Amino acid sequence: MDRAWTVRVLTLFPEMFPGPLGLSLAGRALENGIWSLEAVDIRSFARDKHRSVDDTPFGGGPGMVMRPDVLDAALTAATGGPEAAERGRVIYLSPRGRLLDQPLVRELAAEPVITLLCGRYEGVDERVLEVHRAEEVSLGDFVLSGGEPAALALIDAVVRLLPGVMGNEETAGEESFERGLLEYPHYTRPADWQGRTVPEVLLSGHHEKVRAWRLAEAERITRARRPDLWSRYEAAREAEEPRKRRRRDRVATME
Repeated sequence: MDRAWTVRVLTLFPEMFPGPLGLSLAGRALENGIWSLEAVDIRSFARDKHRSVDDTPFGGGPGMVMRPDVLDAALTAATGGPEAAERGRVIYLSPRGRLLDQPLVRELAAEPVITLLCGRYEGVDERVLEVHRAEEVSLGDFVLSGGEPAALALIDAVVRLLPGVMGNEETAGEESFERGLLEYPHYTRPADWQGRTVPEVLLSGHHEKVRAWRLAEAERITRARRPDLWSRYEAAREAEEPRKRRRRDRVATME
């Protein structure tokens, strides 16, 4: 068996892991060794008798900041340090980071190991991020009490892309964001429910018509609900059109 995808989570609350990741698809994959999880307790690297991990911010202001010496010790123990050959990517969950999207999820699924740093309080000392070359990743334009819920979401998104996790490997390619579009509507039995019927095309058995309907619905929903995604999708489609024409011309020439 290939080496399991590995994630290390540095947190003040290691008991939060695996949490929901121990259930359903992710839980079975964890049991089967498709991925592995190491929850590292940051507080165990504190050096004083009170096990302090934070201090007041220089320059004043409310809240507390996580100490660089404690975080450095935890990160070095987990990864081997910033110069370690196989340390993998280090990611700090932060609202000011790069937005977590499906392309980034696919990138992380291709990595053998990643390390997630979960902040608390007002955040972490900037210097430890610089020393360990941490990437900052955000779930969106909102603030959580800590990085742990974001870490759970990121791990779940990655694990479901790992080979052998999902029962139907084709399912992932049909989901929202995989083609730059939101997903089309779904229907199941009964075909007539409370006077609402399933679109006829889905009952036709005509696979090409079904595919065309699903694409049209995905485009309609994306255009209405996510203009930002729609603009990128249209730009990519326009950029692809000249390449398609060149391919058609080559085929016509060969014929």
